[in-house]
Amino acid sequence: MEISIEQVAQLIDGKVDGDGNINVNRLEKIEEATAGSIAFLANPKYTPYLYSTQASAVIVKNDFVAEKEYSTNLIRVEDPYSSFAKLLEAYQQMTAIVKTGVEQPSFQSETSTVGEQVYLGAFSYLGDGAKLGNNVKIYPNTYLGDNVEIGDNTIIYAGVKIYANCKVGANCVIHSGVVIGSDGFGFAPQEDGTYKSIPQTGNVIIEDNVDIGANTTIDCATMGSTIIKSGAKIDNLVQIAHNVEVGKNTAIASQAGLSGSAKIGENCQIGGQAGITGHLTLANRTIIGPQAGVPKTISEEGKVWFGSPIMEHRDFLRMSVTLRNLPNVIQRVKELEKKL
Repeated sequence: MEISIEQVAQLIDGKVDGDGNINVNRLEKIEEATAGSIAFLANPKYTPYLYSTQASAVIVKNDFVAEKEYSTNLIRVEDPYSSFAKLLEAYQQMTAIVKTGVEQPSFQSETSTVGEQVYLGAFSYLGDGAKLGNNVKIYPNTYLGDNVEIGDNTIIYAGVKIYANCKVGANCVIHSGVVIGSDGFGFAPQEDGTYKSIPQTGNVIIEDNVDIGANTTIDCATMGSTIIKSGAKIDNLVQIAHNVEVGKNTAIASQAGLSGSAKIGENCQIGGQAGITGHLTLANRTIIGPQAGVPKTISEEGKVWFGSPIMEHRDFLRMSVTLRNLPNVIQRVKELEKKL
């Protein structure tokens, strides 16, 4: 499917700098782009590629000033990265194969209800009392337990398992291998050294517009609900324990772990492999760096934290400089000791 550069600019609220009548038909990276494609420039370190790229058009920031001649056409926008993401979304919608209907073999309980334009892939399972909204897509080998509810336009990819009584909102995307509603890690130590299992009787509630990456696990609550609030974005291989609350528009990177009953605020960012201790609270707009260990509540909004245990970012940078200089300091101390 071909579209003119001018039409692309209109789609992303941009302005063409060059020939807007040239047609394009694909999206490519600026360093690999060929004629007929569109690329984008958001990271300054990729600027040199602008002068050699074969792309027919490159999306750049409004105030971009070229340092030398280039052969491509520009589409100037406020935010190149967000504009390219919008373009990718539109491209995906135009090229996607829309699946509907029920493939066989699959199981659908007589007491379940299904909306319009739903797709149920082969070997999917829909339990008693389950409810699917309109335009829901359930890919093969997916299990939806009793009384599970899925909102309109949600996509659940192959191999997802959603335990009984869990609820997923509208416009969500849940990738392969995700498990929602499995038991939280609840075991009571006994006097004889064994452990007694504590029944996990709650559920998981995932609100609207949430994305969950492959092989992430979200445990059900011991009582009540584990809650992922609207707009949250969760990467692959994240562990979210029982009774955790993740705030609106919070992003969690791969291999992070959130222990039981942690409360994460809105618009937070949690880096990869970070560990969050249970029963604490993170204030809104908190940023936790990669591999950080969070042992305490953070009550002040908008702070950036690094290290394990965490410290404020500026203190972490000072410590890093000190550690790098430590071998030299030790050597100087040894030399002074010899002189004494």
